[in-house]
Amino acid sequence: MNCESRRTLTLIACDKFKGSLSAIEACAAVQRGLGDGWDVDLCPIADGGEGFVDTLITAMRGNKIQAPCHDALGREISAEYGIVRRDGKNIAVIEMAAASGLWRIDASERDIMRASTFGTGELMRHAIENHSVDQIIVGIGGSATNDGGAGMAAALGVRFLDAVGNALEVTPAGLRQLASVDFSQCITLPPVLAACDVDNPLCGERGASAIYGPQKGATPAQVSELDAFLQNLAEQSGSAQHANFPGAGAAGGLGFGLMAFAGARLLSGFTMVADICALHQRVAAVDLVITGEGSLDAQSLSGKGPVGIAKIAREHGVPCVAVAGVCTEELRASDIFADAIDLVSLGHPLDFTLSHAASLLEENVATSAQRWRILVEGAIETSP
Repeated sequence: MNCESRRTLTLIACDKFKGSLSAIEACAAVQRGLGDGWDVDLCPIADGGEGFVDTLITAMRGNKIQAPCHDALGREISAEYGIVRRDGKNIAVIEMAAASGLWRIDASERDIMRASTFGTGELMRHAIENHSVDQIIVGIGGSATNDGGAGMAAALGVRFLDAVGNALEVTPAGLRQLASVDFSQCITLPPVLAACDVDNPLCGERGASAIYGPQKGATPAQVSELDAFLQNLAEQSGSAQHANFPGAGAAGGLGFGLMAFAGARLLSGFTMVADICALHQRVAAVDLVITGEGSLDAQSLSGKGPVGIAKIAREHGVPCVAVAGVCTEELRASDIFADAIDLVSLGHPLDFTLSHAASLLEENVATSAQRWRILVEGAIETSP
């Protein structure tokens, strides 16, 4: 580690504070809070959810593309994806949430039985047909859907049929009578990678429906129906072997759908970002790492970016501290971070905290900066 003229070399690598700050805005607020005497390397991160495209476009100097598509309820919209170049190849970088995200659906409109990932498939098809991409990377997270990726597949030409061969509406409600899947009209796809930030299987107690369905408005009865639908989808598609793969249940089962219908490989979104952003090298070059996101909780331990950052920091013997909207006691007790601060501990009403997150984060960091500098000095003194 380095210590030059008592300036502290610091990597700020925050994910988004969902509902209040983008990853870029969170990193900037932390930097302002640190004040003078800190040499800062900013590296906004994402792990497959919202902000994934911005992170990769920034790291790889890509471009954004606007494309017509449909939201999860079938309404006409326009959504963005990215085109980047790596090793001489054109790569489309897509967030499923851009078209099929929960953020597009008002709470009063949520209808998980009729929500579809069709728009995500439209973005994939647009990239193939308009930009001749050599690879597609899909970040999966933040979905309004629980269709197992069937809607995405339909946009690519896959047909879902009942027992007498009639085409069905491709939503969980419309696929109740699903009896077969016809791949004959599916377009030719380039290699597909799915960047995933959770390890849930498709079905069961830890599956897409049980864990994430209620967040999208599913009732207990609908959770049971959705779980049965996804089991049948896996069987009728001939891809039951993918159902238990870690991450198959991500984004309402889109992880499964990308494997079953697009031949995708599922990878840790954070691992992908860490490679592209050279995080190991950047962590090794600093005295302190500051990471965080809106909520640091039990889910964070299943592959979320800030925990991944902390593990890299530990490998290199660099102290890592966390900033968050809320940091649960379970996360604090895990001893992953050398220190952790959050905004809810300031005692403000939730609405105020969300609307003033940037200034509150800046103030919270300012009050912790001296404590973190002492932490760094101790680490330097005890390092080999």
